[in-house]
Amino acid sequence: MTVTEAEVVVDERDVRSALKLWWVFLVTGIIWLLISLVVLRFNETSVATVGVILGVILLVACLNEFLAFAVLRSGWRWLNLAFGVLLAAGSLYAFVNPQSAFWALASVLGLLLILAGSFQIITAAVTRHTNDLWWLGLVVGILELLLGFWASQQYFPARAALILIWVGFFALFRGITEIVLAFQMRGSGRSLDERYGTA
Repeated sequence: MTVTEAEVVVDERDVRSALKLWWVFLVTGIIWLLISLVVLRFNETSVATVGVILGVILLVACLNEFLAFAVLRSGWRWLNLAFGVLLAAGSLYAFVNPQSAFWALASVLGLLLILAGSFQIITAAVTRHTNDLWWLGLVVGILELLLGFWASQQYFPARAALILIWVGFFALFRGITEIVLAFQMRGSGRSLDERYGTA
């Protein structure tokens, strides 16, 4: 199968038009940086912001489930609908009462870290004969396990600090990554324009 020149030109035009949207990543990167600034301040606004972010994540997951329900034709697609309704309810709850949603997330975090740490330790033990860095997975698993037990305690401020640090640094690194991507796209778009001329 050969690629014709017309297909190559269409692909180049598609790439060039996609690269012109570099500013979208710049805007979203700045928004992520602002979110990290709010979250890392460690106050009631931080807790509410994380609750709203949780609501947005649940809403996007809800829309994804409804889309899967519309597209799939299997007999089990009703599960997508049921899960979508549950996610919609969770999203609505997070938007109406973001602080309670934050504390619900904090309650589950310890269990998730314990499960993730256990999985890391088991994977490291199973792959130690084929993976030279198996010990790194073991160390990460032990740290996640200890962090999970620490987060499972009843002392709510400790859980809040853990979640706020995690969400804050996630938002910070996501913002930096998207801003770097925006400028890489801008540079690539300019070099393509110089090479092929603006269209």
